[in-house]
Amino acid sequence: MKKAIAYYRVSTDRQGKSGLGLEAQAEAVSRFASQEDYQVTAEFIEVESGKKNKRPQLLEALAQCKRQRATLIIAKLDRLGRNVAFISNLMESRVDFKAVDNPHANKLMVHMLAAFAEHEREQISTRTKEALRAAKRRGVQLGKNGTETLSKNNAATAADFATTMRPIIEELKAQGFTTIRAICAELNRRQISTPRNNGHQWHIQTVYTLLKRIR
Repeated sequence: MKKAIAYYRVSTDRQGKSGLGLEAQAEAVSRFASQEDYQVTAEFIEVESGKKNKRPQLLEALAQCKRQRATLIIAKLDRLGRNVAFISNLMESRVDFKAVDNPHANKLMVHMLAAFAEHEREQISTRTKEALRAAKRRGVQLGKNGTETLSKNNAATAADFATTMRPIIEELKAQGFTTIRAICAELNRRQISTPRNNGHQWHIQTVYTLLKRIR
């Protein structure tokens, strides 16, 4: 069975915390890996803007691919970025990668898709700025987007829960449940309570958040 590293990207910190889009990416990669006989040995999740080229999780994923001679698998090509220069740098890393939505994409197609994606991003940015200027001319008050924060009490509760879960997670990893998806499935199978502790099931994003707190 061929080895693979999964890479997921969500665009904002809010999406990273909520898991918006994350489960869909993980499901697509898992299905593709099963069909193409890949074994996903590790998963990396990046919470970053698509137009930024500095992605530590992607760099670590690429390094892991080189060490294991594995293939990088992503759900959608645009998860790697909407910047032609960034795509070029990725191609020069010589790491083999597969995009589930374009599994047979060659180098020329990858560059073309990246160019179209970059153009689309620029168009969206232009339209957004024009809409904001038009709203301002109409006298609309434009407020700042608030950041999502936790109160001290909630933060303390979350930290306590992570401390309680640490030995359970370590035990699961020792038994071979190393990926987020595998840990999630095993927690549900064992009916281990979620942070809400009211019958909710574990999901990929909640496991990701827990592992991040534990680290």
